[in-house]
Amino acid sequence: MVSIKTVAVLGGTGNLGTHIVQELLSAGFAVTALTREGSSSTDKLPAGVEVKTVDYTSFDSLRAAFSGQDAVVSVVGTTAVGNQKIAVDAAIAAGVKRFIPSEFGINTREVRDRPIGKILAVKIGIVDYLQEKAKENPSFTWTGLTTGSFFDWGLQLGILGINPKDQTANIVDSGNEKWQASNLPQIGKGIVGILQHPDETANKYLATASFNVSQNEIIAIVEELSGSKLTVTSQSSAELRKIGEEKLAKGDYSAFLDLLRVHNYADGAGNALSEEKSANKLIELPYEDVRSTVQSWLSKAGAI
Repeated sequence: MVSIKTVAVLGGTGNLGTHIVQELLSAGFAVTALTREGSSSTDKLPAGVEVKTVDYTSFDSLRAAFSGQDAVVSVVGTTAVGNQKIAVDAAIAAGVKRFIPSEFGINTREVRDRPIGKILAVKIGIVDYLQEKAKENPSFTWTGLTTGSFFDWGLQLGILGINPKDQTANIVDSGNEKWQASNLPQIGKGIVGILQHPDETANKYLATASFNVSQNEIIAIVEELSGSKLTVTSQSSAELRKIGEEKLAKGDYSAFLDLLRVHNYADGAGNALSEEKSANKLIELPYEDVRSTVQSWLSKAGAI
């Protein structure tokens, strides 16, 4: 049986990385946060976390940082995703047992041939590379994790199309389509669950969620808690898809948000996480309550 006790988090000071570091630390893992040279975000990290600066593009720098680590969790941002091949090679050279790549959003295994898959091509290639390396090195394993959209973060940034202060909402198609969603701390707990069940999760691409939810369900909760009706407008998924594809053809990667809205909200998209595909039970990850999350968001925003 594989035992994982020490974990290095590559990109541990970002919005998601800090939650992953906190949950790993709370679960009793020895955690090392790896940051870029000159990073000013280390003050976000909790006490008890070792911090090392590394060069994400240097095999030798990464191998030295990974020495003595049982697992590496990569939470690198978009610009550094491609460097993960170097990180994978360095992890293998350092004797790391488990590598978790920077996935965490939509299921990249299912979008390879879609327009949004073009934007996620590098992520898709990293998982392909991990599969190859695990076959070549039996002592090295990987786990991919799709969690769906970042729900609490998306609410805060207005990405979900709901603005309680202006009392407006913009839905796609009917607004009834459910999609897979996770809160940031829940993703951290998912990483903990994977590493606490290393044998069951080895060399697998897993899917978890806080819950499945639709835009109309969120609107109903906002209206109930705030006591105010929202003015709701609708946009067709066909129109959004066209906008996204036109942007993508011009090399404009802001198309991702348009195509993501289509992926999640379009009628018939079918991206809710079914019980058959969910790994929540496998890694002992309880589901969460969407109403409580929306209530917390509205309270912090001063909307209730």
